[in-house]
Amino acid sequence: MSESSLTRGRYDRIAPIYDAVDWVMELWYRGWRRALWEQVPGGRILEVGVGTGKNLPYHRADHQVTGVDLSPKMLERARRRAGALDSTAELIQADVQELPFEDETFDVACATFVFCSVPDPVRGLEEVRRVVRPGGSVFLLEHVLSHHAVLAPLMKLADPLPLHFWGAHIDRDTVSNVRAAGFRDVQVSPKLLLEIRARAD
Repeated sequence: MSESSLTRGRYDRIAPIYDAVDWVMELWYRGWRRALWEQVPGGRILEVGVGTGKNLPYHRADHQVTGVDLSPKMLERARRRAGALDSTAELIQADVQELPFEDETFDVACATFVFCSVPDPVRGLEEVRRVVRPGGSVFLLEHVLSHHAVLAPLMKLADPLPLHFWGAHIDRDTVSNVRAAGFRDVQVSPKLLLEIRARAD
């Protein structure tokens, strides 16, 4: 079984309880989500890893959003949330490592807490760069490996636990992955999480 199939299966399994399990952390995350989306310009937007649709409330009228997710069970919940919000976002099942879009389809791409779960994050980011027009931006909010001398090895040691239960790595160097995928002008805003902004060329 491929890594993508394993990841899809994990998220399908936890989809019914995902929001309930995550609600405490979401008390912090929703402010960061809102702040990220406030920076996103209008236009054709790809949201990668739309999940259960937690970013849907922050889409604006000038955002023409196409949201993709690997897990059909997560998308079911996102579609219900979209219906409740009268969202116009198009939500489709797709693997970020093999996006079903032509080159330069989008003006902007966004993702929140996604590339910790992609089996090959550089490949996924390369696909994002392919479908974003030259000069377009990517906005990311991500869990990343700490640079703290004590915390970093502990995160590496503990990584198999979250990976097994919900498919997320906690030891990813996402900033380096963004650069490796060919993005330019990478800007990083360190918080408890990392907000990353870069430009596709």
